[in-house]
Amino acid sequence: MAEASDDTEIKIEGLLRRMAMLYGWSKLTVEAYQRDIITFHRFVAQYSSLSAFTAQQKQVTAYLGELQQRGLANSSIQRMRSAMATWFHYLQNEKLRSDFPMQDVAKVMSALRLPKHMSEVDVEALLDAPDTSKPRGVRDRCLLELMYATGLRVSELAGLKVSNINRVQQTLRVIGKGNKEREVPYGEEADLWLARWLEARKDKSEFVFPSRGSHLTRQTLWKKVHHYAQQAGIYPLPSPHVLRHAFATHLLNHGADLRVVQTLLGHENITTTEIYTHVSRSQLHDEVNRSHPMGQQRKK
Repeated sequence: MAEASDDTEIKIEGLLRRMAMLYGWSKLTVEAYQRDIITFHRFVAQYSSLSAFTAQQKQVTAYLGELQQRGLANSSIQRMRSAMATWFHYLQNEKLRSDFPMQDVAKVMSALRLPKHMSEVDVEALLDAPDTSKPRGVRDRCLLELMYATGLRVSELAGLKVSNINRVQQTLRVIGKGNKEREVPYGEEADLWLARWLEARKDKSEFVFPSRGSHLTRQTLWKKVHHYAQQAGIYPLPSPHVLRHAFATHLLNHGADLRVVQTLLGHENITTTEIYTHVSRSQLHDEVNRSHPMGQQRKK
């Protein structure tokens, strides 16, 4: 059972005890509801100033999407959805809030799958999310720009060293899977933010993104992407790996050669890279069916 760690969680526990008396819940049921609602509350509080009392539909949708990304069974996700629905109905009945934020959540449950790619519009919104008036925002913008500009794996970006950057040729030297080295080019926009970050950072570590004597962790990078995706209103929340997918898919959409994309991603076998061509073909089919007169007729 989750333990209360702040005043809001204590209030949640108190309200759940009142609900238990009203609905005649067993001890195990109370513990399950407490665990579910407090876990939801911690997720919401981590990425916003809201709580389990004030969360809106987009936070509910984001959380359910997060559970799917973790690989939870549909039955477990449905149980959590049911617990949140009971919670919000009670808040509404007790006049603690006037709306029911799960009004349309049931309709979007089937669509809460980890996206194979992000649209270019969503990527731009994500890149623009950090507040670059502050050094940390410059760092985070640099992180996101490099992630999208190069398609690096999370571990490759986290461990990137300053000595592995060639600003003249605009390339990064990275050690990928199997201890294999490759050179990855990046563009003007990424170079601009890289220059700004290298100038702004105070810790002159050997790592581009230092943290406590070493470098940022993979978990920190995940949290960064989730934080800025939620800030930009992108749901379900993408993982850093989805930006790698976007890098490859967008290159192919704009005519890049498959072998080039294979090299950039560091794939040993081209069949691994070919999954991105299926995404591109699917997008082409969707566009034809949406725009072509015969496509419109077939859909009727």
